[in-house]
Amino acid sequence: MATPLILITNDDGISSPGLLAAITALKPLGELLIAAPAVQQSSMSRAFPKIPELGRIDKHSLKISGETFPAYAIHGSPAYCVSHAVLELSPRPVDLCVSGINYGENVGLSILPSGTIGAALEADTYDIPGIAASLQVPPEQNHSQDFQEHDWAAAIYFLRRLASKILAIGYRRDVAAWNLNVPASATTSTPWKLARQSRQNYYFFRKPQRTSLEQPARLKVEIEIDFKTLEPDSDIHRLIVEKCVSVTPLGWDMTSQTCLKESNNVLL
Repeated sequence: MATPLILITNDDGISSPGLLAAITALKPLGELLIAAPAVQQSSMSRAFPKIPELGRIDKHSLKISGETFPAYAIHGSPAYCVSHAVLELSPRPVDLCVSGINYGENVGLSILPSGTIGAALEADTYDIPGIAASLQVPPEQNHSQDFQEHDWAAAIYFLRRLASKILAIGYRRDVAAWNLNVPASATTSTPWKLARQSRQNYYFFRKPQRTSLEQPARLKVEIEIDFKTLEPDSDIHRLIVEKCVSVTPLGWDMTSQTCLKESNNVLL
């Protein structure tokens, strides 16, 4: 049986310690193709922005415990990195794409802007199963290039565990990507559970404090949860209330089935 080819990318950039953690998790499972954004690209979703030097690919190397891994730093969004890796860099068909391990959890409606999620979804367009892996960190670290130290051991363990299962299962057309979220408090003994995506937003913007609209302003992000309406089987509930590792099979279809059934009465 051929050794699986695993594409590893992220949205935090080629210098992220989370990328090193993903490599550590996946190196026992197959041959690695590492292709990540040259710079921080968080919250790019599945965008294809027109930036200077778009598509430029620089050869890179990453060292982990004395071992050197060849890698590529790509000028573009996480989704763009996946496409370049699949179309130009992969020596053979990719068996699995892993995006992460991300600084910051991706849960609820807040997954939509995520570049981590966007890269995993891009892989699905090539019929490649994708995992988006994230570690819970304080929200102010989500878009930072000043990478803080974290204990990646639990995230490494659960990513390896999930990746081995997805490699065994193979590609499923009914799953666009597998969304893995690991609590900051997790250990290798922490339970992991399937979850549905919550309807709550999770990350909320706050009004900036400035005296003139002409001043640059970055919207502050805070976490807000309505525990009264929080779905008990949701990714937010698993992560925050149960403090479990959450695994959500994501899909593409964003059609409102209720509205579709009522369309003859409501719209036509």
